[in-house]
Amino acid sequence: MESTYKTRLSQAQLNEIVRHHLAAQIQSCEELIDGWANQAYNIKLSGGENIVLKIAPSAATQMMRCEQDLMTAEVQALRLVAKLGDVPVPKVLVYDDSLTKAPAPYFIMEFMSGVPYNQIKAQLTQEEQDGVEQQLGVYNRRINEIKGEQFGYFSGKDRQRATWREAFLMLMEDMLADGEAAEVEIGMNYDALRRLIEGKSDALDEVTESVLISWDLWDGNVLVQDNQITGIIDFERSLWGDPLMEHYFSHFNYTPGFVKGYGRALTTENEQKRRSLYDLYFDLALRIECNYRQYDNQDHIQWTIQNMEEGIARFQNS
Repeated sequence: MESTYKTRLSQAQLNEIVRHHLAAQIQSCEELIDGWANQAYNIKLSGGENIVLKIAPSAATQMMRCEQDLMTAEVQALRLVAKLGDVPVPKVLVYDDSLTKAPAPYFIMEFMSGVPYNQIKAQLTQEEQDGVEQQLGVYNRRINEIKGEQFGYFSGKDRQRATWREAFLMLMEDMLADGEAAEVEIGMNYDALRRLIEGKSDALDEVTESVLISWDLWDGNVLVQDNQITGIIDFERSLWGDPLMEHYFSHFNYTPGFVKGYGRALTTENEQKRRSLYDLYFDLALRIECNYRQYDNQDHIQWTIQNMEEGIARFQNS
């Protein structure tokens, strides 16, 4: 699916970047089309090694508030997770935000083998899916063991808060403000929705420990080979917050295999209330980002509208 965010590089630019940072030459290069924000290239070097280069949208791109500093967040998060030593994430080889070789920040990372889980999931038996998702639960729990000092956006102290309640309400207000600015119809008055959110926000006070959350750890960001997870990618949406905000606790997934691997389920009323807030945030994001990225897939846009309407109704009744 096409997005107006993407910064594309010429072959000459790619050649110069690889020569400058890696003292190597490009044998072949393939544009990776799955990402919806950053542009990525799978590059085979003349020595046979494969790498991946990701470049952020240019500074001139009108992005949502939650999408500021995505590349910095991803690089920092990948480096933190890599230190764990037992979670399969790509090693960051180069990060360059100087804007001397390209019109936007970029980084180069090692290539991870495997196929995105969403592309092969339907071909697996239920037992095989349970096995993959149990592995994911274990890895996701490890990621969530990385502790933070404050809550909120990953990059920039000015976008972090002392409490999770303050931070999440900041995240949500940014989302709603973006929706209003882009004139996205959500089926109800924005201020009325704000009041509903505030009415359930007391459950957020229960979260007192800040941890690293990927937030975007959906099936497309999980690489699988021979029923084993070989890579976890795309940490650009990373946050400091509540682990129950992770994708596999959402209404889209929340499978027995993941819960078994993670070692925790949604059990209390407050946990269910928090999860309803996180589901609403995600359902709004899926819809509102369509206007900013100017997606060309009308089927996807229509799906996000229906999903958002169902999500708001579910939140009102939760």
